[in-house]
Amino acid sequence: MSIGMFESFMTAHWFSAGAKEVWTDETTLQTWLDVEAALAESQAELGVIPASAAAMIRTKADARLFDRAQLARDIAFMQHPLVPVLRQFEMLCGDSAAGYLHWGATTQNILDTACSMQMARTHGLMLNELDVALNALTTLAMRNKDVAMAGRTHGQHALPMTFGFKVAGWLDELDRDRARLRERFSSSFTVSMSGAIGTFGATGKIGREVEVLVAKKLGLQPSIVQLRASFDRVADYCVALGLLAGTTQRIGQDIAFMQRTEVGEVAEAFHLGKVGSSTMAQKRNPTVALLLVSLSRLLRGRVPLVLESMVRMDEGDSSATNVSDVLLPEISIIAASIGETLSHLANGLSVDADAMRRNLELTHGLVASETAMMGLAHVMGRHEAHHLLYEAAQRAQSEHIPLLTALREHPVFQSQPLPSELDHWLDPAANVGESSSIVEDVVNRLSRNRPIN
Repeated sequence: MSIGMFESFMTAHWFSAGAKEVWTDETTLQTWLDVEAALAESQAELGVIPASAAAMIRTKADARLFDRAQLARDIAFMQHPLVPVLRQFEMLCGDSAAGYLHWGATTQNILDTACSMQMARTHGLMLNELDVALNALTTLAMRNKDVAMAGRTHGQHALPMTFGFKVAGWLDELDRDRARLRERFSSSFTVSMSGAIGTFGATGKIGREVEVLVAKKLGLQPSIVQLRASFDRVADYCVALGLLAGTTQRIGQDIAFMQRTEVGEVAEAFHLGKVGSSTMAQKRNPTVALLLVSLSRLLRGRVPLVLESMVRMDEGDSSATNVSDVLLPEISIIAASIGETLSHLANGLSVDADAMRRNLELTHGLVASETAMMGLAHVMGRHEAHHLLYEAAQRAQSEHIPLLTALREHPVFQSQPLPSELDHWLDPAANVGESSSIVEDVVNRLSRNRPIN
């Protein structure tokens, strides 16, 4: 029986298959066992437990040997996630090794460390997809660095720019998101082997050496000070994911707007058989862009719950860890799915430069009024030029006439000639500012700073 958004026949395809695989029950169990085995091997290397016991623990650390149906029943009965696993593990290892299993550790040590490993895997999947998206957007930005379009503020035409400039804005923000996430990860997801409340009370000084060795084996960092009541480091990373989701939601909404029938400036990939409506045969909906928006909302909506679960009683509090144990798999799967959806969207985006030009000319020169104002400022001062352009622009809009006509008929120009450059100033495509060079700067910087995986 499939229940929930990750497995429902209606929504399962929204989510990264690779990320979901990281968080299946079987993978989660295997990761717990891998942590137990790494702990035993580290303790054996430091002389804490016999090498033979560690070897047996490693041999039996195989999820396929466990009865998962029985585990589910026992977990529900005992109201504890790990003890039923340890009971089966002990039986598999036999008496000679079972006595050294889970030596000096507590349940939260194993679960938190395993979670760090799983977060690392989905973090890698997400970053790989972000890199794919950034590459596609870089190509898109350079290809369209000189393609003029209307820049908009508050849903209205503002100034001319280029489509490449718009994409460069996406690139610049996504690059900051990527850098932020790389920086946050290693300090947020660490190895915790410090015992019941973080003091290494059961193992003493050697326990700290064990933690360092376990971290090395698992490709993570030791936590040094790991209080079970501290969750700020994980929350920090999740907030960074929330910022990424804010960026991707904005990109998805931009694309959905530009694919509107009345706008028609870009379109996401389409294939025959893709259906926009069960009744309206003509519909080509921006389904990928809207899915990106949806996933971004799903992730951002979970960030406040992460922050809420930071507040924990005493040195351990399952009312908070229960929340984070549910949230982190969801957040990581959604984050990887955001990266995957963004890369799919970016690689399939097509641009209609003719539509951009057509829309740019809709206001008959009004979109270039700032350029005209600054040109006239050299003749009459900025304040007078602004007054003149305001009056002409408002008349042009109210009477539905070109701005050039309104300027020619303005009283000021009844007594003095129009500047010869006015036609050029009012040509939107000729007044995109530094759009092209900004695109080149962003792309060059990203190329220089591209991390090596």
